[in-house]
Amino acid sequence: MREIVLDTETTGLDPLRGDRLVEIGCVEIFNRMPTGQTYHVYINPERDMPAEAFAVHGLSTEFLASKPLFNEVVDEFLAFIGDTPLVIHNASFDISFINAELDRIKRKAIPKDQLVDTLLLARRKHPGVSNRLDDLCSRYQIDNSRRTKHGALLDAELLAEVYIDLIGARGSRS
Repeated sequence: MREIVLDTETTGLDPLRGDRLVEIGCVEIFNRMPTGQTYHVYINPERDMPAEAFAVHGLSTEFLASKPLFNEVVDEFLAFIGDTPLVIHNASFDISFINAELDRIKRKAIPKDQLVDTLLLARRKHPGVSNRLDDLCSRYQIDNSRRTKHGALLDAELLAEVYIDLIGARGSRS
């Protein structure tokens, strides 16, 4: 079974207040194993980068200014994900940004039934403790030392490893 592990970076926390996507990273897994196929793109948000968001991911307005607009990458992105289940940590956040961008260009939203939310899975499996991606990496002994800032592709790669352990496909190490 094909699944896509997905992460995004944004200019803020609320697409309804003008915050935009700036990065999408996807990792393909097949039968619960990474295939090595990825999709990664930086996106020009057509707005300034707030200092708070820059502190999280380090993507500047200047760096993103030369990157493509969402409408220039949407077909390649949608072709990569297809109708495959999307494995996302805190799926409602990421999908709200993706669907806001799709709405801006009059494209069909990605349905909620296509989403697998690893934050909800983690909360069910590990109630009462923090289930941030860094916490899950630590819990499952996944090396996240390269993660000095948030990055969509790196975070998707880490989440793919977490997901495989979280659902018991590799055998739980915790």
